[in-house]
Amino acid sequence: MPFENALAPFSPQLLSILRIMTGLLFLAHGSAKLLGFPHLPMFDDLQLLSIGGISGLLELVSGALIVLGLFARPVAFILSGEMAFAYFLAHAPRSFFPILNGGDAAILYCFVFLYIAAAGAGPWSLDAMLRKRS
Repeated sequence: MPFENALAPFSPQLLSILRIMTGLLFLAHGSAKLLGFPHLPMFDDLQLLSIGGISGLLELVSGALIVLGLFARPVAFILSGEMAFAYFLAHAPRSFFPILNGGDAAILYCFVFLYIAAAGAGPWSLDAMLRKRS
């Protein structure tokens, strides 16, 4: 079939796009928790040294690093673990089924970050730029 390989030449660039979009979405979680933008009332009383505050800090800083593609492999590995932890701590106790416990995004983030940890940041990244210079 001709479509099977139509996108194959673009897979490195699509990896970069996946990383950038995932990082932007993840960054929004940290921004909502720590900066109040966009405003979510559930985070009004968030304490920085709580689990939510620490996860917000990770999401904000690491999300920015993922968007830039800087230290993408180790950062993505840490975030994959954070999302696995978040799923089992906050979602799994509610129900066995992710669609019922609200954990489907956490699972998806976990495996996308695990893929980025294995595949790298792609060609449109600071990691790639730094590799070319050295």
